[in-house]
Amino acid sequence: MSVLGGKWKPIIIAHLAQRRRFGQLAQRMPLISRKVLTEQLKELEEDGIVQREAFAELPPRVEYSLTAHGAGLLPILDQLCSWHSAGTAPPLGECQLGA
Repeated sequence: MSVLGGKWKPIIIAHLAQRRRFGQLAQRMPLISRKVLTEQLKELEEDGIVQREAFAELPPRVEYSLTAHGAGLLPILDQLCSWHSAGTAPPLGECQLGA
C-alpha cells in the first residue's frame, strides 16, 4: 500500500496512463513542485511502478511510462474515480485517468 501512499502518487500514476515527458507531467499538475514531482517519480521507479527512459539527444529528453506492474493499478484507480463520481465521496475536484 505504500506504493500509493501520499498525495501525488495516484495522480502521477493516472497521468502516466500515456507515456509522458517530465515537462508534460509538470504542466498537467501545476500544484506540485518540480522537486516533489522528481522525488515521487524516483520513488515510483524504485517500486517498479514507473519506467524512466533517457534519450541521448540535445536537448536531453526523458520520458516516463508505467511498467506492466504499474499499469495494473489503472483499473483500481478507475474504480476509485467511479466511486467518487457516484456521489458517495466528498468533492475532490475532477477525477479522470490519463487526462
